[in-house]
Amino acid sequence: MPEIVIIGTGISGAAAACRLARAGHDVLLLDRYAPAAMASGWTLAGVRCSGRHPAELPLAQAAVTEWQTLHEDLGADLFYRREGNLRLARTPDEVAVIRDMVADQTAAGLELSFIEGKDVQEIAPAVSPSVLAASWCPGDGHADPHASVAAFIEAAARAGAQTSWGEEVTSLDVEHGRITGVTTTARSIPCERVILAAGVFADKLLAPLGLSLPYLLRVVTVVRSEPLPERILAPVIGVANADCAGRQEIGGQWRASTGVGPWDGNYDDSTGKPEIRPTLASVRDVIDRFGTVIPAFSSARIQSVWTGIIDTTPDALPVLDTPQAVEGLVVGAGFSGHGFCLGPVTGRILAALATGDPVDHDLAPFRLARFEGWNGRAEALTLHG
Repeated sequence: MPEIVIIGTGISGAAAACRLARAGHDVLLLDRYAPAAMASGWTLAGVRCSGRHPAELPLAQAAVTEWQTLHEDLGADLFYRREGNLRLARTPDEVAVIRDMVADQTAAGLELSFIEGKDVQEIAPAVSPSVLAASWCPGDGHADPHASVAAFIEAAARAGAQTSWGEEVTSLDVEHGRITGVTTTARSIPCERVILAAGVFADKLLAPLGLSLPYLLRVVTVVRSEPLPERILAPVIGVANADCAGRQEIGGQWRASTGVGPWDGNYDDSTGKPEIRPTLASVRDVIDRFGTVIPAFSSARIQSVWTGIIDTTPDALPVLDTPQAVEGLVVGAGFSGHGFCLGPVTGRILAALATGDPVDHDLAPFRLARFEGWNGRAEALTLHG
């Protein structure tokens, strides 16, 4: 009988399992698919402070600090590189957006600068000369998403955590307002506490308990190229209106994506993993948009394409909470497409919430109750990558 069941093996769930197992708790980590099968595997894996909502910035700052030595803590290469982030302005209107963002975030204490013209190409010669300006955050970086999640899970397993893949949780079991276990497609599992880090499936498990986590499900198309003979771009690239983003991986491959788009709700998981087939139009959009700011991308050969689901909450901030209505339940979901970087910190927060230990961050902006009376509208997703 596990003490704590964690549902979902994205980076937050995996990190929570690692922290709890190392602290001596009996942990079972469950996933209906496999580790990093959804958002944490689909992501560009940016590790950044720039462009963050003010409420999220302290989490990102703490996470970026932790990423610098995380490979030592986990005993694995996460392919983390602190090579900066450029957020580009392509039009005069976007220049104003970037300038304002830099002013706001430098006032909040972030090391960020506004650069124009040839100064952009001096930092990243691969950027098109048509780009007018950019924000430059040298402390940002990127990592390998699958390697990072795997490292947390392997560290958790070494500390005694149990794991089970291909096992879908169908319900959270509650008696007298308290978690008593979970029911899966294979069995009933008694437990004292549950961390729900199930991404786009979280609300389905919350609804029977009278709880609601509202989000809009949108999709992002990603194109990955074959390796180039040389690596010509170090920073992660974003743009002012978040309609594309990308980077060049350590191995030379380009990984680029569009902004969010509508989703018809269809996906195929008959092979044991979720697959959403991108449209030809969405692939063309990635090539056109990212190729406009990084011309070398347009001539690269395509290795693979995929589409990922983004669970965008109304304010584009996640939920990190212990709902009062259900004792023993912890919710960590709704990361809105920019939760990968936060994983080491959000995993630590979820672990602390599960055990009642102190949390070093203000969680008021991340409470589930903030959506009571939600009017059905959502913020535009501007914090991409």
